[in-house]
Amino acid sequence: MRPDQIETESFRIILQELGAHSFSSQELPIVQRVIHATADFEYAQLLAFSPTAIQDGIRALRGGCRVLTDVQMAAVGISLVYLERFSCSVRCAIREPETLSLAHAEGVTRSTAAIRRMAGDIPGAIVAIGNAPTALFEALRLWKEEGLRPALVVGVPVGFVNAAESKAALQQSDLPHITVRGRKGGSTVAAAILNALLRLAAEE
Repeated sequence: MRPDQIETESFRIILQELGAHSFSSQELPIVQRVIHATADFEYAQLLAFSPTAIQDGIRALRGGCRVLTDVQMAAVGISLVYLERFSCSVRCAIREPETLSLAHAEGVTRSTAAIRRMAGDIPGAIVAIGNAPTALFEALRLWKEEGLRPALVVGVPVGFVNAAESKAALQQSDLPHITVRGRKGGSTVAAAILNALLRLAAEE
């Protein structure tokens, strides 16, 4: 079976096992791609979309926006072919020496420092957080205190400490967002959501 056939068959199986659902025609491909990346059907109940999130994300991608990620794993998982198609770029500052210096100087996590250092890139960007709740909290702080508003926040940090709380705070904000309720998530999920959005942008 060819690679494209494997993916097609995987998506057919996912749709079959998903059964009756209430997802819109644009939400469904995102749900399918997240399940495809994780083999976890619980995401069908956990994924949450703000009303304009998908359209805002598509519009930003088609406009050649920058995608900002908290960790390199999320950055490398996003399709380079589709990013180049729309002249989009990805930045992850977690490994930059200045980020480590800032984290030490201010007593914050590297993820917090990375988002803080990318603050100037946030307006109009897609912020994709897959690993660190502290990065999501920092993105929310920059919006509330400094008015730095991204086009979309894909906030899906995973873990036991403040992951659920950071995503709940995102849902309570008025920022366009796609998130996952509770502890689950991860860089794989963040990349899967971005890849689904890029394909939706290409279809339009």
